[in-house]
This record gives sequence, structure tokens and C-alpha cells, in this order.
Amino acid sequence: MTMNTMRTAYAALLIAAAFAAGCGGVAAKEQGGEVAVQLVAPLDTVIARPVVGSGALASKEETPLSFTIGGVVGFMVEEGARVAAGTRLATLEGAEVEASVAKTEAAAAKADRDLARAKALFADSVVSKQLYDDAETGARVAANDLRIARFHRTHAQVVAPVAGVVLRRLAEPGQTVSAGASVILFGAAGKGAVVHLGVPDRDFVRLAVGDAAVLTFDTHPGQAFAAHVARLGAAAAPGAGTYDVELHPDTPLPVDFGPTSGLVADVRITPAQRAHVLLLPIEVLLEGDGDKGFVWALDAHEHPQRREVQVAFVDGDRVAIASGLEGATRVVAGGSAFLTSTTRVRVAGR
Repeated sequence: MTMNTMRTAYAALLIAAAFAAGCGGVAAKEQGGEVAVQLVAPLDTVIARPVVGSGALASKEETPLSFTIGGVVGFMVEEGARVAAGTRLATLEGAEVEASVAKTEAAAAKADRDLARAKALFADSVVSKQLYDDAETGARVAANDLRIARFHRTHAQVVAPVAGVVLRRLAEPGQTVSAGASVILFGAAGKGAVVHLGVPDRDFVRLAVGDAAVLTFDTHPGQAFAAHVARLGAAAAPGAGTYDVELHPDTPLPVDFGPTSGLVADVRITPAQRAHVLLLPIEVLLEGDGDKGFVWALDAHEHPQRREVQVAFVDGDRVAIASGLEGATRVVAGGSAFLTSTTRVRVAGR
């Protein structure tokens, strides 16, 4: 989460907190010159600041498949097709490939004839040793060219390397593609799934391989899947400036889970790195600026004290306070909208 994002979310939470603090309205207003307040005790704990975000589910092995030569492509399968190992997925226009093989066959045959003629003439001392050597070299080159052409003919089709699914077609039927250009994105079956999450440097430096995570999907409401950080990117993505974090589910996703590529996953990672904080309900916060906020606390004589606090992070409906509440054991959670430093208070429920 970037600083700007954190500030925006923090500001929204402060508005909600202020609304909640003032909702007591009539019930919290002065009664007999006193203001009724509700108190909470800070929870002193050591906790990890979670890293949250949205990532994309993908097959663990996604392979872009291509041809070794260029040509006009044709497809044998549609996107989403599940295929067995060795299934033909795409081919190049055969006439062009066969013409290339025929051309190199003819060139190789000519080179062989030239070599035979040069050999005979050299034996009769009609041509020099250099011309004979040149003919021999030409025959070897032509033979190698023929082997390459036949190799390309053999690989003028894309086949499934293993059983899996055609995730995407990266070209259109009839399109001319260059050598090495990917035409199909193929996902291997039975290899499991991964989630890729982009995180800013501020959060990335707190992560380590093995950190626990929880994955949830809008397509599977009410279900949470345990996972862990399996790989951390070595460099920031160009443009975005985020670092890739790869997460693996601890157990394979259910067979009936559905598509294993492209689904959006809500990710919550719990880093091993922990910090000492005080946890309080979010409604105790009144004002804020960046990572600073204000709360009301009662001293030993039940006099209100306005405390400036350092906010470590916000986690759902809880706020983690890094500093500013030293010695405070009672914090105002309700009725704070009506307090001043000279207000007399009455603890609700007494």
C-alpha cells in the first residue's frame, strides 16, 4: 500500500470514526454538566503489519509456444481447450514450408553433382585443388541447409508438450508470424496454481519467502485458502514500480475450483517481521494527518487528555498505535465528539 493510498484510506476511516464517535448524540450529551463516555483499554501486543492487495491467479507452469520459422499460422484448437500431450495445436501453411524443403533439396542435389564433376576433373588434373575443395565445401553446406529445412518442416507445427489447457491464442488464424513469435500460451495440467501480486517497495522489504498468506476469491465467497510466499522478484516492474511476489497455495485448489488463470485473488500476507503496538477500535481516532492522529484518554483523576498518536497501520476496524499513548489505560471510544480538556465526564454504565 503506497503512502497516498494509505492516507486516502486513513482519511476515509477517520470520517467513519468521527461519525461513529458522534452517533451517540443525545445519549452522550451533557447530563447534569457531565458528558457520558465509553472507554476501551488498549491491547498491548506484538503483531505483524499485514500486506494486502489484489493479485492474479495463474497456472504454475505457463509456457508461450512458438514456431522455429515464420509463416502463415492456422489453429487446431480453441482457447480453453484441454488437450493431451502431443496434440497438434497450430501449424504453418504447408505449401510454403514444402517449397522451402524442395528448394534446399534441389540445391543439395546440384552441389553433389558439382562435387562429383570437380572430383573427376581434379583426378584428371583439369581443375586445381582449390576448385575441388570449394565444391566439397559447397556440398557440405547444401547438405546442412537441407537438414535445417527438414528440421523446420518437422517443427512447422506446435504440439502440446504435456497434458494441459490452451490459455490464450496469441495470433489470429491466417496471420503471418515471425520465427520465435509466441502463438499460444499453454498451461500445464496437474502442476498447481500460483498467485502473482505486485507490491510497493515499502511493503516488499518486509516480506520473506515462507511468510504465511490467505487468499480469497469473489468467485468463491465464504472460502479462504491458506498460502505462502514462494518467490520474491529481484527487480521492480518497469513503469509500475512494484515488485512481483509469487504465492503458492499450501494445498492444491479443489478440482471443481474453475479456471486457474486470470481470476482475481484478494491477498493478505502476514510477514514474520513484527512490531510492538497498542491495538484500539478505529472509532477512537478523531483527527489525522498522514500517519498522525488524535485520541482522548482519561488520566487517573478521570480528566480528559487529548493525545497525539503515531499510527503504525490500520487493519480493518482496528488501528495500531506505535506511540503517544504511554501510560494511558483508558481511551475514549464513545462520546469523544463532545469533549474538551475541561469537560467533566461520566463513564457510561457506572
